[in-house]
Amino acid sequence: MAATAASSLSAAAAAARRSSPSRLRLLARRRRLPFSSTASFSAAAPPAAAASFGWEDALRVAADDRRGDESDLSGYSRKVDTCNRGMDKKGEFVAFMVEDQVVGYIHQGFVEHLRDFRDVFTIASGSNGSNNVEHVTLHSSLRTPDERTNAVGSVIRSLGDLIPGIRNEAYGVHMNGYVEKEGQKFLWIAKRSDTKQTFPGMLDHLVAGGLPYGISCEENVIKECEEEAGIPRSISSNATSVGAISYMDIEGFRYKRDVLFCYDLKLPPDFVPNNEDGEVGSFRLIPVPHAANIIRRTHFFKPNCNLVIIDFLFRHGYHVYKPRLPWLPKAAAKLEER
Repeated sequence: MAATAASSLSAAAAAARRSSPSRLRLLARRRRLPFSSTASFSAAAPPAAAASFGWEDALRVAADDRRGDESDLSGYSRKVDTCNRGMDKKGEFVAFMVEDQVVGYIHQGFVEHLRDFRDVFTIASGSNGSNNVEHVTLHSSLRTPDERTNAVGSVIRSLGDLIPGIRNEAYGVHMNGYVEKEGQKFLWIAKRSDTKQTFPGMLDHLVAGGLPYGISCEENVIKECEEEAGIPRSISSNATSVGAISYMDIEGFRYKRDVLFCYDLKLPPDFVPNNEDGEVGSFRLIPVPHAANIIRRTHFFKPNCNLVIIDFLFRHGYHVYKPRLPWLPKAAAKLEER
């Protein structure tokens, strides 16, 4: 996280580094490393193409009751697998440690880009005399969170187009906004703007966003409620924390260990959301079972939103079933046999 990574390097020092001989050697090395040519770390990569489906497509799939797949949970399992891909590539990464705690992972190829920043990073090699990297940590001179954050921030800026974007966020908050009418629950679903840099045009929660450093989850939810759905504090302050969801996604040279703090907010039946920041194209209020159908049958939702809505479905009793999942404890299996 940004708070555990940084240093007291000044802007002048960062500028000097960019023109230093070591910086020039780093630029030359990039041209030789296969890592530097990957699209995963190109800031110049064009935005993703907008999703090709519309609300009419989503609602048609949602309302199709002829399939008879309501009890089939394999569609949910596939969404979980999508967010936890690439585990066979975990061996390509080394631990990034701060004060003996693993705070992330760095691809072995990317470690080569850090060797010239000796006053920021310490690269530990194998104890048997090999050149294999065991882990990367911060230089011992960087003692405070601010020092570490400033130092790593300077390195990120120096690396330029190898870093696709800096958001100053480490976690996410996701909120399911729902209403109850005549004993039935409905979810407000957002469709992301077609101009969003990530997952344009895909379905999303009523409210979701990254968690910046220095703001609590609760205050961030309230802020995002106002910006993304026009929900006033008098309503959004009633959002209930319902836990957290984590997953690990490896794609190319990126190892994403994501944590989503989840919230539920019961809204007045007559409430209509209104996007304030341009990140949402439109909203629809749909029955909860229809949202479940979209998740099971399509890839219309932004991938990690699937997980949060699946969690909502089980917590609100939409899927009650006997446990058959292999990772459940033996006690649950014995209970099933009875």
